Amino acid sequence: MKKLILIISISLFGYNLMVSQTISKEETLFLTPLWEGERFSDGRPKVADDLLERMKHVSIEEAWGVLRNEGYHNQFEGGWKPLHDDVTIVGRALTAQYMPERPDVAEQIKNKGIREGRVGNTNSWPIDMLLTGDVYVADCFGKIVDGTLIGDNLGNAIYSKSKTGVVFNASSRDLEGLSKIEGFNAFVRDWHPSFLTDVMLLSLNTPIRIGAATVLPGDVVLAKKEGVIFIPAHLAEKIVVTSEVVRLRDLFGITRLKEGKYSPGQIDNKWSDEIETDFSKWLKDHIDELPVPKEQIEELLKKRMW
Repeated sequence: MKKLILIISISLFGYNLMVSQTISKEETLFLTPLWEGERFSDGRPKVADDLLERMKHVSIEEAWGVLRNEGYHNQFEGGWKPLHDDVTIVGRALTAQYMPERPDVAEQIKNKGIREGRVGNTNSWPIDMLLTGDVYVADCFGKIVDGTLIGDNLGNAIYSKSKTGVVFNASSRDLEGLSKIEGFNAFVRDWHPSFLTDVMLLSLNTPIRIGAATVLPGDVVLAKKEGVIFIPAHLAEKIVVTSEVVRLRDLFGITRLKEGKYSPGQIDNKWSDEIETDFSKWLKDHIDELPVPKEQIEELLKKRMW
């Protein structure tokens, strides 16, 4: 009986994807049960803007370590050709899945989109949905030739709406033009001068696969030179706070080493009670100068015993 219910549920889930191209709010809630914060009207987790801003300072390694400890082993994907090596992308994932075109299905999708008031080619539909702080994440099955999801026109439209960038398991065109959009970045598999052909948009804001990573709508995207990591919304704050604590401890350790107060062996091992006490005092004395929000340092001090 349980197996029958599971089969029916999966069938209905797949049917809904094909018919509506998006999952319902109830299904999004079902897939993201650990998120307890604010949500968009469609159910997508809405990680706070200030947390996204702080996430920009988190390293890929720090995020990966926390996720690994929490049991999330499939959230990182490398092997990109980014537009810029030095422009970080952080934002909430808005997902899209493309597949090799099948004319009968593609026609149904286009006709339904027209009835719903969607405008233009299907690769512009996800862009129309973007909000400030979103990152357009698309799986186009790694297609390079004729797999260019955007050029500089759509790139400008994306940045004007989201103020972030894109992550595509596919290619893009107009590298020169896109590079002129200040603040924009694109993590793509490659660059190619061809136009997008022989693909169809199958789903919007549904779970997708980007290489070895599973991505859900509302995941926090952190894209840096090393690659892209997709952070479940409910773990975003833990990752940021953990990173900030590590950053403060590293800064304190480097400062004291330069002053000659402690030896490398003392700093590079488990700290003694004396060093921990010194660290707490240092936090209090420099609370207005440190590269972490003051309220976060105050919260850290409350939890410390020294």
